[in-house]
Amino acid sequence: MSEAVDLIIREALPEDAEAVLTVMEQISQETEFLVMDEQGLELTPELLAHHLAAIYDSPNNLLLLAYNGQTLIGTASIRGSEEKRVAHIGEIGLSILKDYWGIGLGSVLMEELIDWSETSGCIRRLELTVQNQNTRARRLYEKFDFQTEAVMARGAISDEGEFLDVLLMSRLID
Repeated sequence: MSEAVDLIIREALPEDAEAVLTVMEQISQETEFLVMDEQGLELTPELLAHHLAAIYDSPNNLLLLAYNGQTLIGTASIRGSEEKRVAHIGEIGLSILKDYWGIGLGSVLMEELIDWSETSGCIRRLELTVQNQNTRARRLYEKFDFQTEAVMARGAISDEGEFLDVLLMSRLID
């Protein structure tokens, strides 16, 4: 990416459903590092809008949208449970269009997620899974003090049918 990015980050709203579906479909075609495949989210815009409203109103869920001007270029999320015993755990997800890899957007989004977690009043642990082969993502998470807790052998499978190790990483929020 050679041009400057006019970065805008904001919370997702129900009316963002179409744009989120479109960008996630594109991202799913650009990388096999995500759990979803080239089919994307496979939700209707109406169902996703309903989910976005619930996320927006939730104390332990967050979906941030990253825009370059008017173009949606990535998402960052924290997904918490409604179950009382694990409601303090937030699962992180980061997805960025390939054209925007390597310019620091992942770091900016991770900072936003951590800042939100620290002020949420309910999230006390962040966790994520990452394919061991995704060295860029691993370095990003390590930069933000995520620790590897487990290696899950055969945690994913590549498009070519090769089993891949997946790391479970976490960071405590104090």
